[in-house]
Amino acid sequence: MAGKIRLALIAGGKSGEREVSLAGARGVLAALDTNKYQVRQYDPATDLARLVADADSLDVAFILLHGPLGEDGSMQGTLDLLGIPYQGAGVLGSALAMDKDLAKKLYQQAGLKVAAWQMATPADIADPALLAARLHLPVVVKPIRQGSSLGMSLAHDEQELAVALALAFKYDDQVMVEEFIQGREITCGVLGNKELRALPLVEIIPGAEYPFFDYQAKYQPGASKEICPAEFDAETTRQAQEYGIRAHQALKLKGYSRTDMIVVESGDIYVIETNTIPGMTQTSLLPQAAKAFGLDFGQLVDRLIELALEE
Repeated sequence: MAGKIRLALIAGGKSGEREVSLAGARGVLAALDTNKYQVRQYDPATDLARLVADADSLDVAFILLHGPLGEDGSMQGTLDLLGIPYQGAGVLGSALAMDKDLAKKLYQQAGLKVAAWQMATPADIADPALLAARLHLPVVVKPIRQGSSLGMSLAHDEQELAVALALAFKYDDQVMVEEFIQGREITCGVLGNKELRALPLVEIIPGAEYPFFDYQAKYQPGASKEICPAEFDAETTRQAQEYGIRAHQALKLKGYSRTDMIVVESGDIYVIETNTIPGMTQTSLLPQAAKAFGLDFGQLVDRLIELALEE
């Protein structure tokens, strides 16, 4: 490609993770080599018409949107129509990973362990007893198409379950209730298109005041401790990395992904969910894993753009 690569940096959007998206964009913008890239920024909340008008003068897009209308295949489909390549999963993979219920079914088909779960209805808010009887308490209640743990909470009894359901239904009309798996939380990044490489594992240890890795534990500085590479024996590490790749393949992803898992005391590993556009600040989990692998932040961004153009 002669001259500078004309790159659309797409961030912001309309989801509850707008600020996380914009923070990631600032980090990526600072890391992009101005000798190599000519960057134009677009916010889908205000700039869709401009993006469409500029399509013929763009070589590639870097999507840094999280949650609905960004990570669910919507923006990917728009870019496909405009003929602009982009990093990461396409329409199908994005939609599959965003739907936590469907993703769990695909994980199971791929032979991966998942926590037992049930889908809730708004009627369960008034009478959560039946739902509670089908699962072992405590349970995690989550909207199925949100990220960053938005609308998610832990319930230890029926009263807490009713409150958690009411909260989750504010974020989505589909809500999942899954058994809480006690163990060590890890995440595994995967890079590549046809040839996949699992990155070093990161262990996430939320502060004692956080029952799980919630929005505040994720984004408040110092709220959680992260260890990379995670300190596991070679076999557990190998198995978790294999699970990361199998989850990536089960959801028909490409480019990169980050799969969250829990390692229980017996050594079994449960897959929780897969992120198709992981956080991209310098201290986010995927960039930490890439750094341990030997790719600094700028090199990681370059590699993701190379993978987009390769496709």
